[in-house]
Amino acid sequence: MTVAAIFVVFPLCLAIAAFSDLFTMTIPNRVSAIVLASFVVVAPLAGLPVATIGLHLAAALLVFSVCFGLFAANVMGGGDAKLLTASSVWFGLNTSLLGFLGSVALAGGLLTVLVLLLRRKESTILAAGLPVPRLLFTEKKIPYGIAIAAGGLFAYPSSPLMLKAIALALHGG
Repeated sequence: MTVAAIFVVFPLCLAIAAFSDLFTMTIPNRVSAIVLASFVVVAPLAGLPVATIGLHLAAALLVFSVCFGLFAANVMGGGDAKLLTASSVWFGLNTSLLGFLGSVALAGGLLTVLVLLLRRKESTILAAGLPVPRLLFTEKKIPYGIAIAAGGLFAYPSSPLMLKAIALALHGG
């Protein structure tokens, strides 16, 4: 059951956050809360030592402090900051966190370029009847939850909990 939760909960929450941000330009608070709470429940059940869990929480605190500054400077949205913080706890204070943040940054850059290109071609896209969410044209922000989800899904296989789940699955745990 623990292995199944590790395989499903985090990726599913990221997918929900991405779709919500794409279509509503918001990330529900409950998604970030589920991401954080599920880690707190699953990590001990998977056998992570208390000290390791502490390092995972420290990673979230570090990411939160940076996100809080970006939010205060009006550079990052609140939902994005909460999702990035909650997601970082699944990676911990190690190199997988750097891989996650790097993947998010790369996906965010590509997403921003894509959205800006779409906005330049708004009339063409609308005339062609292509199914593009209207909020991408009317809002001035970028649905960065998509980038967080993409980066998270890309980096997740190297996260400590996923590595632990794979080992448990292979050894019948």
